[in-house]
Amino acid sequence: MRKRTVLLTLAAIVLVALVATPILLAPGEAATQAEPAPPVDEAEQAQIIAAMAPPKRERPVIAIATFNPGTEVSDFLSAYGVLARSGVAEVTVVAEKDERVRLYPSLSIDPQETMAAFDARYPEGADYVVVPAMDPGADPFIAEWIVAQHEKGAKIISICNGSRMIGTAGLLDGRRATGHWSAAKELRDKYPTMEWVPDRRYVIDDGVATSTGITANIPIMIALVEAIGGREAAERVAGELGVANWDARHNSSAFGLNLEHMKTFVRNNVSFWRQEKVGIPLEDGVDEVALGFLVDAYSRTELASVVAVSAGGEPVRSLGGLTIYPDAAAETANVDEMLDAPPSEAPAALLEAELPRIAERYDRQTAGIVALVMEYPWTAGQASR
Repeated sequence: MRKRTVLLTLAAIVLVALVATPILLAPGEAATQAEPAPPVDEAEQAQIIAAMAPPKRERPVIAIATFNPGTEVSDFLSAYGVLARSGVAEVTVVAEKDERVRLYPSLSIDPQETMAAFDARYPEGADYVVVPAMDPGADPFIAEWIVAQHEKGAKIISICNGSRMIGTAGLLDGRRATGHWSAAKELRDKYPTMEWVPDRRYVIDDGVATSTGITANIPIMIALVEAIGGREAAERVAGELGVANWDARHNSSAFGLNLEHMKTFVRNNVSFWRQEKVGIPLEDGVDEVALGFLVDAYSRTELASVVAVSAGGEPVRSLGGLTIYPDAAAETANVDEMLDAPPSEAPAALLEAELPRIAERYDRQTAGIVALVMEYPWTAGQASR
Protein backbone atom coordinates (compact mmCIF):
# COMPACT_ATOMS: atom_id res chain seq x y z
CA MET A 1 0.00 0.00 0.00
CA ARG A 2 2.82 2.38 0.95
CA LYS A 3 4.71 1.61 -2.26
CA ARG A 4 1.58 2.30 -4.31
CA THR A 5 1.07 5.61 -2.49
CA VAL A 6 4.65 6.67 -3.22
CA LEU A 7 4.28 5.77 -6.89
CA LEU A 8 0.99 7.65 -7.14
CA THR A 9 2.59 10.67 -5.49
CA LEU A 10 5.55 10.61 -7.87
CA ALA A 11 3.19 10.22 -10.82
CA ALA A 12 1.20 13.22 -9.62
CA ILE A 13 4.37 15.33 -9.32
CA VAL A 14 5.46 14.37 -12.81
CA LEU A 15 2.00 15.14 -14.20
CA VAL A 16 1.92 18.55 -12.52
CA ALA A 17 5.42 19.29 -13.83
CA LEU A 18 4.44 18.30 -17.36
CA VAL A 19 1.38 20.53 -17.21
CA ALA A 20 3.04 23.43 -15.43
CA THR A 21 6.32 23.60 -17.34
CA PRO A 22 4.86 24.79 -20.68
CA ILE A 23 2.89 27.44 -18.78
CA LEU A 24 5.85 28.65 -16.74
CA LEU A 25 8.15 28.69 -19.75
CA ALA A 26 5.64 30.17 -22.18
CA PRO A 27 7.10 33.15 -24.04
CA GLY A 28 6.26 36.52 -22.56
CA GLU A 29 6.94 39.94 -23.92
CA ALA A 30 10.34 40.34 -25.52
CA ALA A 31 12.67 42.15 -23.13
CA THR A 32 13.11 45.85 -23.77
CA GLN A 33 16.35 47.70 -23.34
CA ALA A 34 17.34 51.16 -22.20
CA GLU A 35 17.98 54.15 -24.42
CA PRO A 36 21.08 54.26 -26.63
CA ALA A 37 24.25 55.40 -24.94
CA PRO A 38 25.26 59.03 -25.56
CA PRO A 39 28.59 59.74 -27.27
CA VAL A 40 31.67 60.03 -25.10
CA ASP A 41 33.00 63.54 -24.55
CA GLU A 42 35.63 64.37 -27.18
CA ALA A 43 38.26 65.25 -24.60
CA GLU A 44 37.77 61.97 -22.75
CA GLN A 45 37.93 59.98 -25.99
CA ALA A 46 41.09 61.81 -27.01
CA GLN A 47 42.69 60.82 -23.69
CA ILE A 48 41.77 57.17 -24.32
CA ILE A 49 43.32 57.23 -27.79
CA ALA A 50 46.45 58.91 -26.44
CA ALA A 51 46.75 56.24 -23.73
CA MET A 52 46.66 53.56 -26.44
CA ALA A 53 49.50 55.11 -28.46
CA PRO A 54 52.35 52.79 -29.55
CA PRO A 55 54.86 52.35 -26.70
CA LYS A 56 57.91 51.37 -28.75
CA ARG A 57 57.97 51.13 -32.53
CA GLU A 58 56.75 53.49 -35.24
CA ARG A 59 55.22 50.44 -36.91
CA PRO A 60 54.05 48.40 -33.93
CA VAL A 61 54.16 44.66 -33.44
CA ILE A 62 50.87 43.16 -32.24
CA ALA A 63 50.60 39.63 -30.88
CA ILE A 64 47.12 38.13 -30.66
CA ALA A 65 47.33 35.50 -27.93
CA THR A 66 45.37 32.27 -28.31
CA PHE A 67 44.87 29.16 -26.17
CA ASN A 68 45.18 25.95 -28.20
CA PRO A 69 42.32 24.05 -26.48
CA GLY A 70 39.78 26.87 -26.67
CA THR A 71 39.62 30.51 -27.83
CA GLU A 72 36.35 32.40 -28.38
CA VAL A 73 35.54 32.62 -32.08
CA SER A 74 34.22 36.20 -32.41
CA ASP A 75 36.68 37.67 -29.94
CA PHE A 76 39.56 36.29 -31.94
CA LEU A 77 38.26 36.70 -35.50
CA SER A 78 36.98 40.25 -34.97
CA ALA A 79 40.26 41.45 -33.51
CA TYR A 80 42.31 39.77 -36.21
CA GLY A 81 40.01 40.91 -39.01
CA VAL A 82 40.10 44.57 -38.03
CA LEU A 83 43.84 44.70 -37.44
CA ALA A 84 44.72 42.75 -40.59
CA ARG A 85 42.47 44.97 -42.68
CA SER A 86 43.98 48.16 -41.23
CA GLY A 87 47.57 47.45 -42.26
CA VAL A 88 48.91 49.76 -39.53
CA ALA A 89 50.91 47.12 -37.67
CA GLU A 90 52.65 43.76 -37.89
CA VAL A 91 50.07 41.27 -36.57
CA THR A 92 50.98 37.75 -35.45
CA VAL A 93 48.70 35.07 -34.00
CA VAL A 94 50.60 33.25 -31.27
CA ALA A 95 49.88 30.13 -29.21
CA GLU A 96 51.79 28.03 -26.70
CA LYS A 97 51.99 25.04 -29.05
CA ASP A 98 52.54 24.68 -32.77
CA GLU A 99 49.15 23.01 -33.09
CA ARG A 100 45.70 24.06 -34.25
CA VAL A 101 43.80 26.47 -32.07
CA ARG A 102 40.26 25.31 -31.43
CA LEU A 103 37.82 28.19 -31.63
CA TYR A 104 34.61 27.75 -29.70
CA PRO A 105 31.88 27.02 -30.50
CA SER A 106 33.11 26.23 -34.05
CA LEU A 107 36.15 26.29 -36.35
CA SER A 108 39.88 25.88 -35.87
CA ILE A 109 42.82 27.95 -37.08
CA ASP A 110 46.56 27.58 -37.43
CA PRO A 111 48.57 29.88 -35.16
CA GLN A 112 51.24 31.77 -37.03
CA GLU A 113 53.95 31.35 -34.40
CA THR A 114 54.52 29.82 -31.00
CA MET A 115 55.00 32.20 -28.10
CA ALA A 116 58.56 30.92 -27.69
CA ALA A 117 59.35 31.62 -31.35
CA PHE A 118 57.78 35.09 -31.06
CA ASP A 119 59.94 35.82 -28.02
CA ALA A 120 63.04 34.73 -29.91
CA ARG A 121 62.14 36.99 -32.84
CA TYR A 122 61.17 39.94 -30.65
CA PRO A 123 63.25 39.67 -27.47
CA GLU A 124 62.27 43.22 -26.55
CA GLY A 125 58.62 42.16 -26.63
CA ALA A 126 55.51 43.19 -28.55
CA ASP A 127 54.02 46.66 -28.59
CA TYR A 128 50.57 45.23 -27.93
CA VAL A 129 49.17 41.88 -26.84
CA VAL A 130 45.51 41.28 -27.63
CA VAL A 131 43.80 38.74 -25.36
CA PRO A 132 40.48 37.22 -26.48
CA ALA A 133 38.34 35.10 -24.16
CA MET A 134 39.76 31.64 -23.53
CA ASP A 135 38.28 28.56 -21.92
CA PRO A 136 39.38 28.25 -19.23
CA GLY A 137 40.70 31.77 -18.69
CA ALA A 138 43.23 30.69 -16.09
CA ASP A 139 46.02 28.89 -17.95
CA PRO A 140 49.27 29.62 -16.06
CA PHE A 141 51.51 29.48 -19.13
CA ILE A 142 49.44 32.08 -21.01
CA ALA A 143 49.15 34.26 -17.91
CA GLU A 144 52.91 34.21 -17.30
CA TRP A 145 53.59 35.04 -20.96
CA ILE A 146 51.23 38.02 -20.80
CA VAL A 147 52.92 39.25 -17.61
CA ALA A 148 56.35 38.92 -19.25
CA GLN A 149 55.18 40.90 -22.27
CA HIS A 150 53.72 43.61 -20.04
CA GLU A 151 56.99 43.84 -18.10
CA LYS A 152 58.75 44.40 -21.43
CA GLY A 153 56.50 47.38 -22.07
CA ALA A 154 53.71 45.88 -24.16
CA LYS A 155 50.22 47.31 -23.75
CA ILE A 156 47.70 44.58 -23.02
CA ILE A 157 44.22 44.67 -24.56
CA SER A 158 41.59 42.19 -23.45
CA ILE A 159 38.52 41.37 -25.50
CA CYS A 160 35.27 40.61 -23.65
CA ASN A 161 35.93 37.74 -21.19
CA GLY A 162 39.60 37.94 -22.00
CA SER A 163 39.41 39.98 -18.79
CA ARG A 164 39.47 36.67 -16.90
CA MET A 165 42.91 35.87 -18.29
CA ILE A 166 44.04 39.44 -17.61
CA GLY A 167 42.89 38.96 -14.03
CA THR A 168 44.73 35.66 -13.75
CA ALA A 169 47.84 37.52 -14.87
CA GLY A 170 47.33 39.98 -11.99
CA LEU A 171 46.74 42.93 -14.31
CA LEU A 172 43.32 43.94 -13.00
CA ASP A 173 44.58 44.64 -9.49
CA GLY A 174 44.40 48.35 -8.67
CA ARG A 175 43.18 49.29 -12.15
CA ARG A 176 40.00 50.74 -13.62
CA ALA A 177 38.46 48.07 -15.83
CA THR A 178 35.35 46.69 -17.49
CA GLY A 179 34.27 43.39 -19.04
CA HIS A 180 31.27 41.38 -20.18
CA TRP A 181 28.21 42.14 -18.02
CA SER A 182 28.00 38.49 -16.90
CA ALA A 183 31.52 38.61 -15.43
CA ALA A 184 31.10 41.78 -13.37
CA LYS A 185 30.41 40.12 -10.01
CA GLU A 186 33.04 37.43 -10.52
CA LEU A 187 35.74 39.98 -11.32
CA ARG A 188 34.76 42.28 -8.47
CA ASP A 189 34.85 39.39 -6.00
CA LYS A 190 38.19 38.04 -7.22
CA TYR A 191 39.91 41.42 -7.62
CA PRO A 192 38.61 43.72 -4.88
CA THR A 193 41.15 46.45 -5.67
CA MET A 194 39.87 46.68 -9.25
CA GLU A 195 37.54 49.61 -9.95
CA TRP A 196 34.68 48.45 -12.21
CA VAL A 197 33.78 51.18 -14.71
CA PRO A 198 30.15 51.23 -15.93
CA ASP A 199 28.88 52.86 -19.12
CA ARG A 200 32.11 52.47 -21.05
CA ARG A 201 32.60 49.73 -23.63
CA TYR A 202 36.35 49.93 -23.20
CA VAL A 203 38.66 51.34 -20.57
CA ILE A 204 42.45 51.73 -20.44
CA ASP A 205 44.47 52.20 -17.27
CA ASP A 206 48.25 52.08 -17.00
CA GLY A 207 48.84 50.14 -20.18
CA VAL A 208 45.99 47.62 -19.73
CA ALA A 209 42.77 47.95 -21.72
CA THR A 210 39.59 45.97 -21.06
CA SER A 211 36.34 45.86 -23.01
CA THR A 212 32.73 44.77 -22.57
CA GLY A 213 30.84 42.20 -24.68
CA ILE A 214 31.54 40.61 -28.03
CA THR A 215 30.35 43.63 -30.01
CA ALA A 216 32.90 45.87 -28.24
CA ASN A 217 35.63 43.98 -30.12
CA ILE A 218 35.39 46.10 -33.22
CA PRO A 219 35.18 49.53 -31.54
CA ILE A 220 38.22 48.91 -29.35
CA MET A 221 40.19 47.56 -32.31
CA ILE A 222 39.29 50.61 -34.43
CA ALA A 223 40.32 52.81 -31.50
CA LEU A 224 43.65 50.98 -31.52
CA VAL A 225 43.96 51.60 -35.26
CA GLU A 226 43.33 55.30 -34.60
CA ALA A 227 45.95 55.34 -31.84
CA ILE A 228 48.51 53.82 -34.21
CA GLY A 229 47.62 55.20 -37.64
CA GLY A 230 45.57 58.30 -36.93
CA ARG A 231 41.96 59.31 -37.40
CA GLU A 232 42.02 58.93 -41.18
CA ALA A 233 43.13 55.29 -40.97
CA ALA A 234 40.42 54.57 -38.41
CA GLU A 235 37.74 56.22 -40.55
CA ARG A 236 38.81 54.18 -43.57
CA VAL A 237 38.61 50.89 -41.67
CA ALA A 238 35.32 51.86 -40.01
CA GLY A 239 33.84 52.72 -43.40
CA GLU A 240 34.88 49.38 -44.89
CA LEU A 241 33.46 47.50 -41.90
CA GLY A 242 30.20 49.46 -41.78
CA VAL A 243 30.81 51.03 -38.35
CA ALA A 244 29.25 54.40 -37.53
CA ASN A 245 31.14 55.12 -34.31
CA TRP A 246 33.84 53.53 -32.21
CA ASP A 247 34.14 55.73 -29.13
CA ALA A 248 33.80 54.21 -25.65
CA ARG A 249 30.04 54.87 -25.32
CA HIS A 250 28.05 52.16 -23.58
CA ASN A 251 24.85 51.83 -21.58
CA SER A 252 25.48 49.21 -18.92
CA SER A 253 21.87 49.26 -17.70
CA ALA A 254 20.77 47.87 -21.07
CA PHE A 255 22.37 44.50 -20.31
CA GLY A 256 21.46 42.07 -17.57
CA LEU A 257 19.71 38.76 -17.11
CA ASN A 258 15.99 38.94 -16.32
CA LEU A 259 13.23 36.34 -15.86
CA GLU A 260 12.25 36.38 -19.54
CA HIS A 261 15.85 35.75 -20.59
CA MET A 262 16.13 32.83 -18.16
CA LYS A 263 12.84 31.34 -19.37
CA THR A 264 13.99 31.60 -22.98
CA PHE A 265 17.31 29.96 -22.19
CA VAL A 266 15.64 27.03 -20.38
CA ARG A 267 12.86 26.71 -22.94
CA ASN A 268 15.29 26.54 -25.84
CA ASN A 269 17.50 23.99 -24.10
CA VAL A 270 14.63 21.63 -23.28
CA SER A 271 12.88 22.03 -26.65
CA PHE A 272 14.72 19.13 -28.26
CA TRP A 273 12.25 19.01 -31.13
CA ARG A 274 13.32 22.51 -32.18
CA GLN A 275 17.04 21.78 -32.17
CA GLU A 276 18.71 21.88 -35.58
CA LYS A 277 22.06 21.77 -37.30
CA VAL A 278 22.89 24.96 -39.19
CA GLY A 279 25.64 25.10 -41.80
CA ILE A 280 27.86 28.07 -42.63
CA PRO A 281 29.71 27.78 -45.95
CA LEU A 282 33.40 28.71 -46.06
CA GLU A 283 35.38 29.79 -49.10
CA ASP A 284 38.76 31.41 -49.66
CA GLY A 285 38.62 35.13 -48.90
CA VAL A 286 35.98 34.81 -46.17
CA ASP A 287 35.77 37.92 -44.01
CA GLU A 288 36.86 37.11 -40.46
CA VAL A 289 34.57 39.63 -38.74
CA ALA A 290 31.39 38.47 -40.49
CA LEU A 291 32.29 34.81 -40.01
CA GLY A 292 32.85 35.20 -36.27
CA PHE A 293 29.59 37.09 -35.76
CA LEU A 294 27.58 34.60 -37.80
CA VAL A 295 28.94 31.57 -35.94
CA ASP A 296 28.41 33.21 -32.57
CA ALA A 297 24.93 34.54 -33.28
CA TYR A 298 23.39 31.20 -34.21
CA SER A 299 25.28 29.28 -31.55
CA ARG A 300 23.93 31.63 -28.87
CA THR A 301 20.32 30.77 -29.74
CA GLU A 302 20.64 27.50 -27.79
CA LEU A 303 18.63 26.00 -30.66
CA ALA A 304 21.23 25.72 -33.40
CA SER A 305 24.34 23.59 -33.58
CA VAL A 306 26.61 25.48 -35.97
CA VAL A 307 28.73 23.53 -38.45
CA ALA A 308 31.15 25.42 -40.67
CA VAL A 309 31.65 23.55 -43.94
CA SER A 310 33.83 23.76 -47.02
CA ALA A 311 34.20 21.85 -50.25
CA GLY A 312 35.75 18.52 -49.34
CA GLY A 313 36.31 19.72 -45.78
CA GLU A 314 39.47 21.49 -46.93
CA PRO A 315 40.90 24.47 -45.03
CA VAL A 316 40.31 27.93 -46.49
CA ARG A 317 42.39 31.09 -46.55
CA SER A 318 40.60 34.05 -44.98
CA LEU A 319 40.63 37.64 -46.24
CA GLY A 320 43.44 38.51 -43.86
CA GLY A 321 45.46 35.36 -44.57
CA LEU A 322 44.42 33.02 -41.76
CA THR A 323 44.23 29.29 -42.37
CA ILE A 324 40.77 28.29 -41.15
CA TYR A 325 39.62 24.70 -40.79
CA PRO A 326 35.91 23.86 -41.17
CA ASP A 327 34.02 21.40 -38.98
CA ALA A 328 32.92 19.18 -41.85
CA ALA A 329 32.82 18.69 -45.60
CA ALA A 330 29.89 20.42 -47.27
CA GLU A 331 29.06 17.23 -49.16
CA THR A 332 28.55 15.12 -46.03
CA ALA A 333 27.62 17.62 -43.30
CA ASN A 334 23.92 16.75 -43.43
CA VAL A 335 22.74 20.10 -42.04
CA ASP A 336 19.11 21.09 -41.60
CA GLU A 337 19.69 24.57 -43.00
CA MET A 338 22.57 26.08 -44.93
CA LEU A 339 22.94 29.79 -44.26
CA ASP A 340 24.21 32.30 -46.78
CA ALA A 341 27.97 32.77 -46.82
CA PRO A 342 29.27 35.50 -44.49
CA PRO A 343 29.03 38.86 -46.31
CA SER A 344 32.11 40.69 -47.48
CA GLU A 345 30.51 44.16 -47.43
CA ALA A 346 29.97 45.98 -44.12
CA PRO A 347 30.70 42.81 -42.09
CA ALA A 348 30.36 44.62 -38.76
CA ALA A 349 26.70 45.30 -39.58
CA LEU A 350 25.93 41.57 -39.76
CA LEU A 351 24.07 41.41 -36.44
CA GLU A 352 21.79 44.26 -37.48
CA ALA A 353 20.63 42.15 -40.42
CA GLU A 354 20.82 38.72 -38.78
CA LEU A 355 18.95 39.33 -35.51
CA PRO A 356 15.62 39.95 -37.30
CA ARG A 357 16.21 36.73 -39.27
CA ILE A 358 16.83 34.86 -36.03
CA ALA A 359 13.65 36.37 -34.58
CA GLU A 360 11.68 35.21 -37.61
CA ARG A 361 13.27 31.75 -37.66
CA TYR A 362 12.92 31.06 -33.94
CA ASP A 363 11.23 33.89 -32.00
CA ARG A 364 11.89 37.43 -30.76
CA GLN A 365 12.87 36.21 -27.30
CA THR A 366 15.61 34.04 -28.79
CA ALA A 367 16.95 36.98 -30.81
CA GLY A 368 16.92 38.96 -27.58
CA ILE A 369 19.05 36.31 -25.85
CA VAL A 370 21.57 36.46 -28.71
CA ALA A 371 21.75 40.25 -28.44
CA LEU A 372 22.15 40.07 -24.67
CA VAL A 373 24.96 37.50 -24.72
CA MET A 374 26.79 39.34 -27.48
CA GLU A 375 26.07 42.63 -25.66
CA TYR A 376 24.51 44.20 -28.73
CA PRO A 377 22.00 47.06 -28.27
CA TRP A 378 18.99 45.56 -30.05
CA THR A 379 15.38 45.47 -28.94
CA ALA A 380 12.78 43.14 -30.45
CA GLY A 381 13.63 43.94 -34.03
CA GLN A 382 14.68 47.56 -33.54
CA ALA A 383 18.25 48.70 -33.42
CA SER A 384 19.42 51.18 -30.82
CA ARG A 385 22.83 52.30 -31.87
